[in-house]
Amino acid sequence: MLICEIRVQIMNHLIKSYLKFLLNSTNEHGVHSPFVFDLVMKCFYDKTNYPEYEVLNNYRKSLLESKNTIEVTDFGAGSRVFKSNNRKVSKIAKTAGITPKNAELLFRIVRYFQPKTILEIGTSLGLATSALSCGNQNAKIISLEGCPQTLNQGQLQLQKFNFNNVQCLNTEFSTYFENLKLETSNLKPQIFDLIYFDGNHSKKATLAYFEDLLPTISNNSVWIFDDIHWSIDMEEAWELIKNHPEVSVTIDTFQWGIVF
Repeated sequence: MLICEIRVQIMNHLIKSYLKFLLNSTNEHGVHSPFVFDLVMKCFYDKTNYPEYEVLNNYRKSLLESKNTIEVTDFGAGSRVFKSNNRKVSKIAKTAGITPKNAELLFRIVRYFQPKTILEIGTSLGLATSALSCGNQNAKIISLEGCPQTLNQGQLQLQKFNFNNVQCLNTEFSTYFENLKLETSNLKPQIFDLIYFDGNHSKKATLAYFEDLLPTISNNSVWIFDDIHWSIDMEEAWELIKNHPEVSVTIDTFQWGIVF
């Protein structure tokens, strides 16, 4: 009974958040920034049927056909789908990964901005990773994943599809950020042109990651936060990020918060 009540509360929150989003959203005619207008028209609304879409589709299809079961170590805010940590790879790919539509959009964003260095926080099975790699095969991509068995499946899949510009690291995110500070304290700071945040969907963790990674930005950096309307806590984190003095432009797609 308690689980049902929690699910109803979550659904009510998402419905209210989406209705609010629809009331406040705008189309290209309401965009006054030339930078954002070009991004919307040339990237978001790009209807080109890129051949990379077929690669992304085949990558997903291969995972959906997997017979493997893994034990997931969850360091984040938990799952709304799975009741056990023993999970089928095919079910993870179907319910917990980036959607096909968003994978194509992520590919187009990377293709549009052509970032040279990319950090992904939360590899999972590599569905989003493959989109990042397809968008710029010359980019250097570092992808972090806390769960060793999930990462192993993701690495095998990435290797199978020859995504050779991805370095996967099995690490807790905060540990990586602390090591990054130590490595760059006396050296030139590591710069990431694009960061995709799809890890711990909690306010505390999201804001901590935001602050930890501020030293890695340049004037052209693009950050993408997944599930900004996941919970009231995540919406509060998104509001704080939008109003941060280092942030100049933000875009809310409901699923993502994109920060420049």
